[in-house]
Amino acid sequence: MSSSTRFFEQYNEVLISGVTIDSRKIEAGQLFIPFKGERTDGHEYVADAIKQGAAAAFWQKDVPNPPENLPLIFVDDSLTAIQTLAKSYLQQLKVKIVGITGSNGKTSTKDMTTSLLSLKYKVQKTEGNYNNHLGLPLTVLGLEENTDIAVLEMGMSSRGEIDFLSRLAEPDIAVITNIGESHMQDLGSREGIAEAKLEILNGLKEKGRFVYFGDEPLLSTRVKDRNLDMKTFGMDPANDLYPYEIKALENGSVFQINKAAEPFELPVLGNHNILNALAAMLVAEYFEIPYEEMNKGLQSLKLTNMRMELVEGQLGVKVINDAYNASPTSMLAAIDVLKKLPGYKQKIAVLGDMLELGDQEEAFHYEMGEHLEGVDYVLTYGKLGNFIAEGAKTVLPEDHVFSFQEKEPLIETLLPFLNKETVILVKASRGMKLEEIVKAIQ
Repeated sequence: MSSSTRFFEQYNEVLISGVTIDSRKIEAGQLFIPFKGERTDGHEYVADAIKQGAAAAFWQKDVPNPPENLPLIFVDDSLTAIQTLAKSYLQQLKVKIVGITGSNGKTSTKDMTTSLLSLKYKVQKTEGNYNNHLGLPLTVLGLEENTDIAVLEMGMSSRGEIDFLSRLAEPDIAVITNIGESHMQDLGSREGIAEAKLEILNGLKEKGRFVYFGDEPLLSTRVKDRNLDMKTFGMDPANDLYPYEIKALENGSVFQINKAAEPFELPVLGNHNILNALAAMLVAEYFEIPYEEMNKGLQSLKLTNMRMELVEGQLGVKVINDAYNASPTSMLAAIDVLKKLPGYKQKIAVLGDMLELGDQEEAFHYEMGEHLEGVDYVLTYGKLGNFIAEGAKTVLPEDHVFSFQEKEPLIETLLPFLNKETVILVKASRGMKLEEIVKAIQ
């Protein structure tokens, strides 16, 4: 008799009501899935997880000494098993799937799409950074049976990863926000990045729709001959959806679009976020939400933390907290927001390293510095931040540019600048943890 047969005979009335990989967060009825990590092995916590209320647990067959008389499901590989389980569960649901990828703006577009779709439907979305080969299956397994639409973010670092996620989720509508320079180290060129992002079409349902940034030739030239239901967004009026009469506000933007008479108000900074909103609008249009109602969805928008988040610090200083991640495209966009933001006498950029840019990383950072003309002071952090500082010195007085390898002296230098007439942009790749500077300012 196989172990699986023994499980179902002994525990055939056990109801599993969810999945977790963290034994510290067990809820009653969940399936605990242990993984073998570099420093610890989740199998060591299986007995405790069940004691805390887990209904059952996976046990990888190559791990010795499984505990006896516990509801265990033996699997060849925990990761493969959770992926298979997620696909099977998804096939049992009636949920529609929105898949979103892109070099920048995935999370903001996901949040905006969710806000718009929630006007009419029960919607769940990827939480946090659960957008990879493990995170997406966990998101799927967390879907409630009565969810109408799931908005799934799909991240990647190399070829084949988006292909896998798309084939698992089989989206009804696929979105590519843009093509930037993130993951240049692994993919070699923007052309390679475009090819990798277009893998999202590999799992698109037969009558599904593709929404993409139409101003990007690397996308438009690659899909022009495909027999797809496609919609484009961008600044160019040749797109299906485009904005005009854009006005920057202290905490967002007002803009018109070609498909509605009334202006839209977006409570988040930057023209790049207007583009993200356009992508979300095309998804909402696909699900038959009228443009006339979308303002309500945008106005109630809540973005994931540390994405162009305007917060207040000591002595009334305003901080644009965009410390979640960075690439040349997103950093240039953030710098432009800082320069155009109305109502401040002093503008300061605190910028750190952008990672995974390959052999062009020094040139990309130097270019960021050259773009800082019009900013009053620049403080950089990190080895590559030195190149931002060197570029900044070509457009700013040298005594207005500071470069640091440690955060404490950077913070000490920044504190005297804090006042209610100053705004500070804080941005770098996730690994630089510049949110620590934001917390110090606050």
